[in-house]
Amino acid sequence: MQKRARTLLVWLHVVTSVGWLSQAVALLALLLHGMSTGDVSAFRMARHLDHEVLAIMANTSAFSGFMLSATTPWGYFRHWWVLAKFVITVSQLYVGIFILSGNLQAAIEGHLSAWMPVGTSLMIGAIAFQAWLSVAKPWGRTPWTDPKVKLPTASAATFVVALVVPVADFAISLWRGNPMPLLMLITVIAYSVRRAARARNRSSDASGRGSAARPARRGAAAPGPR
Repeated sequence: MQKRARTLLVWLHVVTSVGWLSQAVALLALLLHGMSTGDVSAFRMARHLDHEVLAIMANTSAFSGFMLSATTPWGYFRHWWVLAKFVITVSQLYVGIFILSGNLQAAIEGHLSAWMPVGTSLMIGAIAFQAWLSVAKPWGRTPWTDPKVKLPTASAATFVVALVVPVADFAISLWRGNPMPLLMLITVIAYSVRRAARARNRSSDASGRGSAARPARRGAAAPGPR
């Protein structure tokens, strides 16, 4: 059950990441068409695509990727390629939510910005680079990784929750009429904090075992009190 649930989460991450990439390419095509022809309907379509499809794909892709890191021995900061994906994903979400969406609305009102196609192109390149990172897994471990500690894989129930939460957030978004990954954000933060606390305990236990005295040899007399 655990392996199947984890495989489903990997599948969800791959599908939504491909969806994010394809929607970003479509968004770039609409932006270039609108800026070259002055067709405002292209910007309306781009705004609708970004708000109704791309945002959901991006949020679910980011959430499933974060949860795969948090629920498996990979962790967030133990390997350079995972850390790079983490930083790139957070940057993409910030640019998409706080910069691109606002510029799309401004374009509908006649205020065009050259940063829209540039930012979208960077988004496409970043997603493609993340795909390469997932396949190549370059650069090894980070210097602050404790080789004595191996993080365990989460339970099947945790993977099931990670699969259900995006569906619940999607239902809430439909109800509110606005993409809002609130449950996904809470789940990632709560589980990551819990996982970090457990990792610190494991690291402390490993350090304690490493510094403890060796067990006495068989048959050796116990040391008497001084």
